Amino acid sequence: MKRLLSYSIVLFVLTIILLLIIPLPAAMVDVAIIINMSLSLMILIITMTIKDALEFSIFPSLLLVTTLFRLGINVSTTRNILTSGGSSGMIIKAFGDFILQGNVVVGIVIYMIIVLMQFLVITKGAERVSEVAARFTLDAMPGKQMAIDADLNSGLIDEQEAKVRREKIQREADFYGSMDGATKIVKGDSIMSLITTAINLIGGSIIGILQSGQAIGDVLNTYSIATVGDGLVGQIPALLISVATGMIVTRAVSEGSLNEDISKQFMAQPVAIMISGIVVAALGVIPGMPIVQLAMVSIGLVAGGFYLYRRMEEDPKLALAGGGVGGPGGTSLRNFSPEGEQQEEPETPKPVSEEEFYKDVNNVYSLLSVEAIEMEFGYSLIPLVDESVGGRLINRIIIFRRQYAQDMGFVIPSIRLRDSSGLNTNQYCIKIKGEEVARGELLIDYFLALEPENPEVEIDGIETIEPAYGIPSRWIRPEDREKAEIYGYTVIDPLSVLVTHLSEVVKQHAHELITRQEVIHLVENTKKISPELIEEAFPNFISYSMFQKILTSLLKEGVPIKDMETIIETVLETVSDTGIPVKDVDGLIENIRTALKRTITRMYCEDGSMKVITLDSELERTMVGCLSKGERGYYLALSPDVLQSVINQLTGQLKKFNSLSQTPVILTSQVMRVHFYRLIDQFYPNVRVLSFNEISNNVQIQSIGSLTLENRNRVGA
Repeated sequence: MKRLLSYSIVLFVLTIILLLIIPLPAAMVDVAIIINMSLSLMILIITMTIKDALEFSIFPSLLLVTTLFRLGINVSTTRNILTSGGSSGMIIKAFGDFILQGNVVVGIVIYMIIVLMQFLVITKGAERVSEVAARFTLDAMPGKQMAIDADLNSGLIDEQEAKVRREKIQREADFYGSMDGATKIVKGDSIMSLITTAINLIGGSIIGILQSGQAIGDVLNTYSIATVGDGLVGQIPALLISVATGMIVTRAVSEGSLNEDISKQFMAQPVAIMISGIVVAALGVIPGMPIVQLAMVSIGLVAGGFYLYRRMEEDPKLALAGGGVGGPGGTSLRNFSPEGEQQEEPETPKPVSEEEFYKDVNNVYSLLSVEAIEMEFGYSLIPLVDESVGGRLINRIIIFRRQYAQDMGFVIPSIRLRDSSGLNTNQYCIKIKGEEVARGELLIDYFLALEPENPEVEIDGIETIEPAYGIPSRWIRPEDREKAEIYGYTVIDPLSVLVTHLSEVVKQHAHELITRQEVIHLVENTKKISPELIEEAFPNFISYSMFQKILTSLLKEGVPIKDMETIIETVLETVSDTGIPVKDVDGLIENIRTALKRTITRMYCEDGSMKVITLDSELERTMVGCLSKGERGYYLALSPDVLQSVINQLTGQLKKFNSLSQTPVILTSQVMRVHFYRLIDQFYPNVRVLSFNEISNNVQIQSIGSLTLENRNRVGA
């Protein structure tokens, strides 16, 4: 039985095909008509209650099935009308009598109005919307894919979420592409309905006059009732399906069901409702207008609008919920943490004066605390943060914090969010340990469009620079978003711009945020898995302070510290087997990086290939000869001319990575790696320096540039 039900749709379609061949009695035709109307009404209700078109992704296929079902019924009814003297069931006769009301001409005119309304207005409009939606969806796919990749790279989403979003984009493209073709079926069905009507009326009248011997008036009356009734029982379901088609292809910007969206957005405009009521009342000055009816409608509109206006004054959230533009409403951020809970400032009894308050030394100590990470916002940006008005920044920070912990093995400390009167209304700043390290500006009613390398068309907007990566961009209006995506711009909402900037700043300064307490916490967490390893390593072989230096150095160069067991085991092996002293942090780190080569390779490898810039052998030998030993170990002492030459060459070579998605990588020997990194870190902190020992054997290394020794006679120690 279960297997039979799984093939129910197949059996249904086969039954429809049989309707085209096998004559059906009138009673069976009535059942088919009732099923057709019920199914069409069900589809219309579903399209009005869904929140996303993809919730009803079977609609294009269902459209084909219902159209085929309707055509099968039309064939059966036409066969019965022509062979049974204009009789094809009770439903058709009832519809014909109800519409005609004894007047054939009026009935046919009403029927033609319904058919033409469906064909010229609803079906034609739905067809055009489907064409535009399909074209825009397909053209916007590259921009949407780039936006997903940007969110994934910045840690706003994980790989699973990115996969889901990519699948949704592909499903949207397939759906709207299918809808573009499916609307042609609806159009063809409307045309076929007109042809069937003409066949029933003309063919039936000819057959009735020639074969039945009845009077022409009786024949026309019989076949006009059957024709109009048959046309209506076919056109009403077709009209419902056409309306459903229009509904589902116009759900592009909906946030809820049609009922929810209309209710919210109308209720958010009480002034417009009241003005409409006043205008309706003004129509009463026209002579002959129905004063009572106008007064009823006018009073209803004005009273309803006034009621909604009073409710919005009492609860401003109603305006925001309805999609209206609302300000912060004087909301103060106070303090928020990424855990999503508002952190109230501790309430301290207010003294008579400030001098009296600070007479207590303990109160002075309250001024010395420094937050690890702080964000301050101008007045206009408060709605992005304040959850009471729908702000989602805290949720996005939580997602980034979780993703960064999974990727890097380091938990970002709480981020304190505050409003600030010292910033411009659209500005924000990011502080690390009390000092500002980054600043940006957002327009929350606009979208940021990142310019492609060679834009075909220049989109109207406010020119700016994307704060996280320094890409030339424009703030564009929401209505220009689809246009910008079509022309190759990557469009990002203001909240994503803010979170991306914050994530990049945190990644850049993560090594400053790992405290001694956090190191102990990480070690204790590893102890739950490998207690013997931790007991052997701490404090016999390595102290927490030295281990903090190791982790800090790894994080500074973007190396994940998630595999804590491998890091600690490598330290133990290095100290016990090679005799490298624990104080030689550089030597320990190079061995740890070699042990983590699979992780490091994965970060910079793309499709089994890694694109790098290499050092010329002569340049590297010269640099080795310039190594000098100081109090803190060896350092690279190059002459100013050679240093200038290397930096100039590196500036040109790094431009080759602009068109690539990979982070710039310079490949050196293990001896020179750390020294060359320290040399260029002050100029290019985001460039990664790797040694050959840190790359897996199964990766193909592709050199796209090389640094050479140009000033060979001017090398100094």
